[in-house]
Amino acid sequence: MTIDYALIWAALIAFVVLAYIVLDGFDLGVGILFPWVKGQAHRDQMMNSVAPVWDGNETWLVLGGGGLFAVFPLAYSILMPALYVPFIVMLLALVFRGVAFEFRFKSRRHQWFWDIAFAGGSTVAAFAQGVAMGALVQGIPVAGRAYAGGSWDWLSPFSLLTGAALVVGYALLGATWLMLKTEGHVAKLALRAARSLGVALLLLILVVSVWTPFLHEHFLQKWLAWPDRLLVLPVPALVLLCAALFFKGLSQQRPLMAFLSVQGLFVLSYVGLLVSFFPYIVPSAVTLWQAAAPDNSLKFLLVGAVVLLPMILSYTAYAYWVFRGKVGPSHQYHS
Repeated sequence: MTIDYALIWAALIAFVVLAYIVLDGFDLGVGILFPWVKGQAHRDQMMNSVAPVWDGNETWLVLGGGGLFAVFPLAYSILMPALYVPFIVMLLALVFRGVAFEFRFKSRRHQWFWDIAFAGGSTVAAFAQGVAMGALVQGIPVAGRAYAGGSWDWLSPFSLLTGAALVVGYALLGATWLMLKTEGHVAKLALRAARSLGVALLLLILVVSVWTPFLHEHFLQKWLAWPDRLLVLPVPALVLLCAALFFKGLSQQRPLMAFLSVQGLFVLSYVGLLVSFFPYIVPSAVTLWQAAAPDNSLKFLLVGAVVLLPMILSYTAYAYWVFRGKVGPSHQYHS
């Protein structure tokens, strides 16, 4: 029996990227919501809700980027020049946001500046991630195993739409996280924000979902042609179920249900994207097997992944367990 190491690694990279989205998404969302909450005590409470876990959440981004470089070097060599600008903007925004975590609690005199840095870094990072995703979905020109486009091909109406959608989605994750982790005024504000953001996100998911199949012929085949559409039909049905559970969670004041339902929307949107992509890693241009490193390299790296991934998962689970419960106004963050 032949083992398909490229497919195994594609599944691992897909899992790592999804882990980053569902974990770092809500703490970026807290930053996106920051300007809409007044009062330093309330903002302290918001930041304290994510302070113990935010840096661990970003481990998955490093792992995903490093894994792509090591396992699918051809895809990495194509995607980096194609998406250089949004990637650099994203990384700079994440650095600025990380610095704000430390300096905001140390420099009370200039706290207003670090509030802007935290909110701006979170929003710009989320938007840049969405733009990069949209640019990848709409297609990257490839010729002779190299990127064949220009420096600004990533910028398009579709990529701007996906950038805005991800900002709204992360903000909704942040709002449901604050409902789950805070109390008092902040939790009430988060509940009000979640209602509007939920409607906006569902509308954006609908628009992106209708637009996406028409970007590539094989996308259209997967979603609309018979019998392929039978395989993807559960995705929109489950999206409707998650939407119903989300609004039920809001109406019944069950924050955990609301939070997990929004996470479900992200997971299902991601699954739909993977279904559309397969078997390509660069849509309509490069397949998983064309982009993969030699099998010997994949086998060697897989040994490391088998050791490393359980360690990261264990640390992550332990951190969330230790810092479980609600964050009150009196809690303080110390680095």
